[in-house]
Amino acid sequence: MKGGEGEREGIVRQEIFTHLITVNEKTLRRRKMFTKMRAKDEKGFTLIELMIVIAIIGILAAIAIPQFSAYRVRAFNSAANADLRNAATSQEAYYVDHSTYTNLLPDLTNSRYGLFLSSNVGITMGTCNTTLYSMRSRNTRGDRTYTIIGPGGSVQ
Repeated sequence: MKGGEGEREGIVRQEIFTHLITVNEKTLRRRKMFTKMRAKDEKGFTLIELMIVIAIIGILAAIAIPQFSAYRVRAFNSAANADLRNAATSQEAYYVDHSTYTNLLPDLTNSRYGLFLSSNVGITMGTCNTTLYSMRSRNTRGDRTYTIIGPGGSVQ
């Protein structure tokens, strides 16, 4: 019986060894699959990281947009100011030719006197005679009105 027990013990050992190899192979496959799954999860950003980035962009936009609007208004005001200065130069050129200042804007906005207005800028002619002139300018998108009284006046 000892011989039979030895055989049986050998068979049991063989079965246990086969079972351990099978379990070990399954475990290795699961580990590989888990490792692959974990590697997939580690790509990209987490939700909290994305939320932080969006919050930072929102804060920067909240600061930048009003500043940008203020710069635009300043640019529109500068265009009205520059056009009024150019109109004063055109008035002086008109005076040289006619010995009087004109109260008609179309007299200045021709190629002879070189007044070309920026878009959205309007110039209003005030008192104009042989000794003085007054004009106002405003850009419809700006927030200031400029006035000049000449000759030799400065823009107010």
